[in-house]
Amino acid sequence: MAISLRWLPNAISTMRILLVAPILMFVLESEYAWALGLFVVAGCSDGLDGYLARSYDWQSPLGALLDPVADKLLVAGMFVTLAWVELVPVWLTVLVVLRDVVIFGGAVAYNFLIRPVEGEPTTVSKLNTILTLLFVMAVLARAGFGWPGEVVTTILGASILVTVVISGADYVWSWSRRASRESGR
Repeated sequence: MAISLRWLPNAISTMRILLVAPILMFVLESEYAWALGLFVVAGCSDGLDGYLARSYDWQSPLGALLDPVADKLLVAGMFVTLAWVELVPVWLTVLVVLRDVVIFGGAVAYNFLIRPVEGEPTTVSKLNTILTLLFVMAVLARAGFGWPGEVVTTILGASILVTVVISGADYVWSWSRRASRESGR
């Protein structure tokens, strides 16, 4: 009798969700080294669960829900908390969270009004995710260890601004076109 590991990607996503609260608490307590360490674990787990699900065909409807929920909770929670402790600008936090709310709201509307959504992140959205993770790590490292320099976090923040606007507009445009085509059938 072989033991199946199909549950592993879902367990990793669940672990990422459970890591959000301790990471945010460490930020609020100015324990940036601990927050950074756990954030790196959470960030790496995001790539690992997706890799396992795709490579071994361990994808599931639950995983399709858990993975983006874990990502959104981690990113939104980090930005709101980092803005609260004045480590990132509020305007950038608003843009990052607003983009996710628009994408989530659009996906829910499409799912209920047109047909089930099949997640397919765009290249610019993947780039945005990578830049966002790097930005948060840089902000935490700067707060905890004094490096990297301000220029690095400024460049990463500006890059996030560009990719948030482009990817958000791309999602709205492409899903609106898709919805228009589907409803015209």
